Amino acid sequence: MDKIKTIIVDDEQSARNILKNLLNRFCSDIELMAICTNIPEAVEEIKKHKPLLVFLDIEMPKYAGYEIVNFFDEVNFEIIFVTAYDKYAIKAFEVSAMDYLLKPIEIDRLKNSVERIKNRVSSAKQDVSINHLKNTIETKEISSIVTTMNGYKYVINLEDLIAIEAQESYSYIYTKKKKYTASKNLKHFERLFEENHKLIRVHKSWIINLDRMINYSKTDLEINLEHNLVAKLSKYKKAEFEQSIQMK
Repeated sequence: MDKIKTIIVDDEQSARNILKNLLNRFCSDIELMAICTNIPEAVEEIKKHKPLLVFLDIEMPKYAGYEIVNFFDEVNFEIIFVTAYDKYAIKAFEVSAMDYLLKPIEIDRLKNSVERIKNRVSSAKQDVSINHLKNTIETKEISSIVTTMNGYKYVINLEDLIAIEAQESYSYIYTKKKKYTASKNLKHFERLFEENHKLIRVHKSWIINLDRMINYSKTDLEINLEHNLVAKLSKYKKAEFEQSIQMK
């Protein structure tokens, strides 16, 4: 395939140099078109070169990286955010379905991120993910998640979530209106929801929303949920599950 036209945006010279050198050494598919120090400069270079990929620092003077969405009618390029943010903010990237690299950048993760860009043909609008990231970072509250299915990005409000069922390396997300397929395993969602006491893992294959539970069977170890969903209850999770119901 053709080389991936790429732009780097970071206000720190050392960070720009490090990423440039890593890309030159380890990512031969990258064609570096421009290196920018701020968002307005990046906007001009993006309009000029029309890159497929932008490495974007999240913390910069005047404009944060996610504010790039305000300069385009549609963000039609892939973004890999580069960040030194803390544990909470990393969750914000993950619930927004945005790819990110932590500083200092690990070579294998960089290579894997570029490989995902090469393999991904997506018509999903990046605007959805970036706006979601912005809202999550600013409110410090995970109230929804973004998932991609059939080339489109969907925002799923957690209050509408009924359950998530593991399906090998994928997951089925059941909501009031629709069933989604996500390319994430159940452990990913369990980690995202660890501070949400209503979304709990009850089985190796199930996370449920306690607010969507109708009843459960102690003998059959089954949990009846809205929309005729039946989740399995692990005998090892039974005590923890019953305690969660009491605390609800």
